[in-house]
Amino acid sequence: MSAELDIARQWIAKAKNDILDADNNLAAKRIPCDMVCFHCQQAVEKLLKAVLSAKGVPPPRTHDLLALLEMVLPFAPQLEDLRDCLVILTPYSVASRYPDDDGVNIPSLEDAKEARQCANRVLNLLVNQFPDVFNLMPRNFNPG
Repeated sequence: MSAELDIARQWIAKAKNDILDADNNLAAKRIPCDMVCFHCQQAVEKLLKAVLSAKGVPPPRTHDLLALLEMVLPFAPQLEDLRDCLVILTPYSVASRYPDDDGVNIPSLEDAKEARQCANRVLNLLVNQFPDVFNLMPRNFNPG
């Protein structure tokens, strides 16, 4: 396996753990909606970075999913369809980790479910567009 594909595989494994965390939190008796949203954003960030790594493009140190999308689009312009999901997920990279002074931006259960659906949509489109990258996905990866 090339070094690029090995790094991509590592990104995918980390994304798998974020999706597992989101799913475990959604199944909890008391659902930490902010953490579900955070882990969905993190999973998508890592999936996009896996694509970049596999294509030989060092991923930047950013949580901005739209910036990552711009870097992935030359390899698959049809991924423009992901923009709406990425707009939903991007704010959860930072906002969900810190207290909300006015309580306005606390994610609801509906927000958490929407974030999880977005993560699944991104994963499915990436798997379809980059089978050469995502055939590296661990066999027991079951994206909700």
